[in-house]
Amino acid sequence: MPNPPVKPWYREPWPWLLMLAPLAAVVMGAAMVVLAVRSNDGLVVDDYYKQGLAINQTLARQRRAAALAVQVGLDFADGRVVATLEQRGARSEAMLLTLVHPTRAGRDRQVLLVPRGGGTYAGEFAVPGPGRWHLVLEDADRTWRLYGLWEAGERSVRLAAEGRAGE
Repeated sequence: MPNPPVKPWYREPWPWLLMLAPLAAVVMGAAMVVLAVRSNDGLVVDDYYKQGLAINQTLARQRRAAALAVQVGLDFADGRVVATLEQRGARSEAMLLTLVHPTRAGRDRQVLLVPRGGGTYAGEFAVPGPGRWHLVLEDADRTWRLYGLWEAGERSVRLAAEGRAGE
């Protein structure tokens, strides 16, 4: 009885099936390397100890805003943000509004608000993208600080020393 002809190895399904798992691991590993190189890990900081110490200064500025009873109304429209300061003792030559993305530090934005008179401040503003943003509003001298949340697309937000006071 003659032996059946032997097929070459590459014509058999088993070697290909056995090579599929290591090949998939190599492809996924390459994809992970590309993702790691292209994305910014904004959660890791070099000076975590200094930032930990600075939290006391931040809390002191929030307490100062509460003591002054600072309230600010923010209106977002037509590429501008207008802030109305509702506390006379807290006047400032300018204010700095920081929009902080919850997870991506590279998407954070800062807007300088300059006085327009009558307790209002204005600055150029480009909508940073969809989602919920953390707002940090400080006076130019960094003596007080307000914090709040803003959903992209909302036209107005009211900030108070306790956080978001309403709309």
